Amino acid sequence: MKFQSYRSTVYGTGGTVATSQPLAAMAGVKILQKGGNAADAAVATAAALNVTEPTSTGIGGDAFALYYGQKSRKVHGVNASGRAPKDLTLEKLISLGFDKEFPRFSVHTVTVPGAAAGWVDTVEKHGNLSISEVLQPAIELAENGFPVAPITARAWARGAKFQLSNSPNGIELLKNGVAPGSGELMKIPTMAQTFREVAEHGKAGFYEGRIAESIVDIIQSMGGHMNLEDLRDHTTTFEAPIFTDYRGHRVYEIPPNGQGLTALIALNILEEFDISSMNPHSTEYYHLLIETMRLAFADSRYYVADPSVVELPIQSLLSKEYAKERRELLNLERATVDQVKGSPEKISNTVYLSVVDGEGNACSFINSNYMGFGTGIVPKGCGFTLQNRGHNFSLDPEHPNVLAPGKRPYHTIIPSMITTQGDHGEQLYASYGVMGGFMQPQGHVQVGLNLIDHKMDPQQALDHPRFCITDGTSGGTVALEEGISIEVMSQLGSMGHPVRPVSGFGRGIFGRGQVITRSSDGVLAAGSDPRADGMAIAL
Repeated sequence: MKFQSYRSTVYGTGGTVATSQPLAAMAGVKILQKGGNAADAAVATAAALNVTEPTSTGIGGDAFALYYGQKSRKVHGVNASGRAPKDLTLEKLISLGFDKEFPRFSVHTVTVPGAAAGWVDTVEKHGNLSISEVLQPAIELAENGFPVAPITARAWARGAKFQLSNSPNGIELLKNGVAPGSGELMKIPTMAQTFREVAEHGKAGFYEGRIAESIVDIIQSMGGHMNLEDLRDHTTTFEAPIFTDYRGHRVYEIPPNGQGLTALIALNILEEFDISSMNPHSTEYYHLLIETMRLAFADSRYYVADPSVVELPIQSLLSKEYAKERRELLNLERATVDQVKGSPEKISNTVYLSVVDGEGNACSFINSNYMGFGTGIVPKGCGFTLQNRGHNFSLDPEHPNVLAPGKRPYHTIIPSMITTQGDHGEQLYASYGVMGGFMQPQGHVQVGLNLIDHKMDPQQALDHPRFCITDGTSGGTVALEEGISIEVMSQLGSMGHPVRPVSGFGRGIFGRGQVITRSSDGVLAAGSDPRADGMAIAL
């Protein structure tokens, strides 16, 4: 698939939805037209994405959100990520032979699904409508069927091969035993029934009763440790976002256990460079950003953990003084692939969508199973897969992110939001995000600089070719996207970066972003990533 986008930025004033699947975007638009606000439309879109793109997301996974209220002029955080089972200990895993890393799709990587509670709680706290109204478009898509989009069909075939075909009840997400092809009509009646139970009973419809029992039955039958109490005790947390001020803009991220800290550390380091005067296609530019991300990952891969379990030096990591200290480690001539974490102080460590409504409320929302279909494990009669988010726990007993009962793991999925200071408080500048594992903070930085420093419009900011440190470590291989010149790729390699050119469908590694900006007079401008099936729709 050639890297080529002929899209224009989409403009409107009555509300905008941008995501990776057109039918899911329309679900959000329907909710806006029904009188729902940005929070309602975001949850409707997330649920519809579970139907139309279960290869990436679902109610068996986790979610995070940032919500900007036009009246309050404040940004609020929603952490809808789940925790490890209370009976799963590091000692038990080691006794099973897991002493370094989980197998990717092991039943032991299943953490409590947080998305269902996150959907309900987001609507109840920030929305205008009932969860029953909000889930109706997704229920109709699952019951009546939908034509599968091309990139999704490709991912579905891969997931069928590596996860669903080896999974109990994986047949519920296949068509006649195989993955649906591009343009084929797909129905998922068991998923529709799951959504109906949540629509009728709220959180209890998922975390108690038939669905909860089906989740526990399948996990325990495969040797896992989750029980009904783990599900019943799950809670969403509403948290103050973390942020940094960058050139007159305030950039918000979800705090740990999310990895948004990575992007903010990087922006603090970059702030002293004259980014706007640099050619965004040049070797100099890519080298500086890659080196900065190496430093940021060296810190975040250690310090990002569950702050309710371990004390984390978040404010010290976000300080401008610490950024100055880390900035001095940058080598502008050579790659430094052995960066180590700093010591700010002693410590005791996907689909993305964006909605802005006509009133100016915004919801930056992300929902994920982690690795495609997650574990691929489908609770019988439920029509969704269980995530494998626990794969991101460390098995090093001295690491802040070490597995522990009831603990949230390091999370890759992160929404972002940018504000500026207006006459009456903070004014929304952009609701945006870039999904895709460890690409996400790298995407936030690259797209954010395109918007703020290079004055690109939303679609241009997303179209620009990206780099990705593939494993989110300071020394990882750097994937370079088609569109970066061969000369620049060669020069980066000569500087010591382990580089890998990527083109075609492989461009999925660079994430799939969505951006909506809002001007002071209420005009919404939106872009949708050309690396996905989706689009932005404006009213």
